[in-house]
Amino acid sequence: MLFVCLGNICRSPLAEAIFKYKLKKKGLERFFEVDSCGTSNYHIGGQPDSRTIANARKNGISIEHCGRQFTIDDLHNFDYIMAMDHSNHRNILRLLEFEGHRDKVMLMREFDPLGKGEEVPDPYYGGEKNFQEVFEILDRSTENFLVHLQLTILQNS
Repeated sequence: MLFVCLGNICRSPLAEAIFKYKLKKKGLERFFEVDSCGTSNYHIGGQPDSRTIANARKNGISIEHCGRQFTIDDLHNFDYIMAMDHSNHRNILRLLEFEGHRDKVMLMREFDPLGKGEEVPDPYYGGEKNFQEVFEILDRSTENFLVHLQLTILQNS
């Protein structure tokens, strides 16, 4: 499971942390490899934005992540790649080597019942309210995605 945004300092590391938290609560963390990255090289090796860390902490989530850039290898190494917005979704699809990988690249909000198909807004230039809005979107979306995965696994077993 790979979460992708532009810089890998706001949305994608938060999605990664929320998803890991949900997996741990359900005792499922050993079944998933979870990471996040950015399509740009702006923040490679850096920590998530301090406002993202503060917002996660306020919501009971801890973030441990070092920024990295999306690579072609990610298309081979992850079964699900969740883009936070249309621009990053297109950037990922441009790197496809195999058409079969297309189905693993999705928009995060495809799993948000309150904004299906919309983008996760970038809170970088906003305030605490914007970071909380993103947290709530990612919380809903990751929860519904996890339910989707559980149903898919049950149907295939």
